[in-house]
Amino acid sequence: MDTNIAALLRDVESGDGTVADRLFAALYDDLHRLAERQLGRNGGHLTLGTTTLLHEAYINIAGRSGPSFPDRAHFMAYAARAMRGLIIDYCRNHRAQKRGGEFHITAIDDAMPIASAEPDSVNQLEELGEALEGLSRLDPPLAELVDLHFFCGFGFGEIASMRGVSERTVQRDWRKARLLLHRVMQDDPADAGSDRGAEEIDR
Repeated sequence: MDTNIAALLRDVESGDGTVADRLFAALYDDLHRLAERQLGRNGGHLTLGTTTLLHEAYINIAGRSGPSFPDRAHFMAYAARAMRGLIIDYCRNHRAQKRGGEFHITAIDDAMPIASAEPDSVNQLEELGEALEGLSRLDPPLAELVDLHFFCGFGFGEIASMRGVSERTVQRDWRKARLLLHRVMQDDPADAGSDRGAEEIDR
């Protein structure tokens, strides 16, 4: 990992806003690709620009109290979770607006597709998020791996390099992560008979 990025990840815990600015600038290409992947994966009828999602994610991460990002992998996995939560909130707010509620995120740019506000699409994203929360309680590194590979789009070789392990180890962990994710979703009474989120991970 670039020594400059490593230093920024270490120093961001100080709460200095300028450090967060420099960290985002240093990882901008990765974060922009992540935002496009998060938006483009779902498709649908709403539009939320990549720049807006990046800005909201920055506010989320920079405003986090005492964040601990020991390496790039932890930071990118957290960014993926932050963006996923923002997309879900966006869809929920859109539905509330249709019912006469308030809608707070109004900046639209880039005409990038976002998850549909239709219940099935939003529910599937929520199910995946909840399943990952369950997996993170069982095995945090495996949950982080799902974020890095499935949501961030990093290849096994890239993840191996970030984690300082062999690619074979990452592939083995990925198989274990998928198995545990299936079990987490099957054990959820609310998801009885439904593996839609797990099936999406398998693709």
